[in-house]
Amino acid sequence: MNRRQFLYAGAAAAALLGRTRGARAAAYDLIIKGGRIIDSSTGFDAVGDVAIVRGVIAAVATDIQGDASETIDAHGRIVAPGLIDIHTHAGRSKEGPPMCLQDGVTCWIDAGSGGADNVDQVAAVARGAPQMGRILVNIARTGVIAPEGELHDINSANVALAQGAIARNRDVVVGVKARLSNNVAGANDLEALRRAQEAAAPFGLPVMIHVGQNYSPLRSILALLKRGDIVTHMYAPGMNGILDDKGVLIPEVMAARRRGVLFDFGNGVADHFDWDTVEKATRQGLWPDTFSTDWNTQSKTSGVVDLPNVMSKFIMYGMPLSQIIACATVNPARIFASFDDRGTLNIGAPADVAIMELREGSFEFLDNYKGVRTGKQRLFPAGTVLAGKRVAHA
Repeated sequence: MNRRQFLYAGAAAAALLGRTRGARAAAYDLIIKGGRIIDSSTGFDAVGDVAIVRGVIAAVATDIQGDASETIDAHGRIVAPGLIDIHTHAGRSKEGPPMCLQDGVTCWIDAGSGGADNVDQVAAVARGAPQMGRILVNIARTGVIAPEGELHDINSANVALAQGAIARNRDVVVGVKARLSNNVAGANDLEALRRAQEAAAPFGLPVMIHVGQNYSPLRSILALLKRGDIVTHMYAPGMNGILDDKGVLIPEVMAARRRGVLFDFGNGVADHFDWDTVEKATRQGLWPDTFSTDWNTQSKTSGVVDLPNVMSKFIMYGMPLSQIIACATVNPARIFASFDDRGTLNIGAPADVAIMELREGSFEFLDNYKGVRTGKQRLFPAGTVLAGKRVAHA
């Protein structure tokens, strides 16, 4: 038993002991009954029940006996750890995090909406969110500027100011973001990345880079990444991407993965992926480590919709459902220390749960270029439990 499992077991035992001392109290606060439980952190994949006491997971089994103060009927649905979306812009307004929560997202990261000049407002949204919110500080002091791009003036990438922003918001900052596509940084992409690494280094933080149609070759960009850094929009087409002009994966991509660089899907809405690139890359073995949405409050009306919809796109390509769940739960939890006890239904873990419905039918999925693919299955949000409490449907 490792330290994390020991702490989980102790927490669960304490919760149950406290419950048994109460006169005629229900054995559990909440039981989620009869769903297909997929917990990629433990390898559990079976129809069963999840029991919760005092905000932590108390039991996971095929049939839990005992009464509960509340029961959720999950028959015919998938029960998974709460979803973790590592690339959103939910911190732009206080309306964002509750909207994400409705989709089963119980942890989120705002990926660079704010830089040194305005990140304090994003940090305030993260602190006030109903679920766990964290942020990446944009190396550009302005934060995201669209469509003009924030790094065409390299002086905007001020290391000292970025480090000050990190230091004063250290409770919620988990990394640094650099948008390196040509329309954002132009020929400044490599220097901007060097400065992002310099800003992150004293704090031991990862850097997330947004790539796509870069000025510099991707091999030059990847060479500047360290273990634990993240490449988002991994399937971005066009010049200087993951594929050469013959559609072959450049060798530096898999070399970066072998040394511990992570690759994130990052759906988004413009220039971040097309079906052709996804098909060619997955045939050559490049699958995402994590799924993310690049979400904002308007995403419901775009090809993003929500994180379960983004995950569903890879069902079409034959990715096993357990692996898909892992990419939105345990995998991101292992990248960021803030989420170390999330992304799991292990006994004693915080009781954050996503309930989803896997529907059969004919479903259209969009890439960023109005390309359509039709799949036979799609995941839909069907309920969220946060810290052991059912989240009311909006």
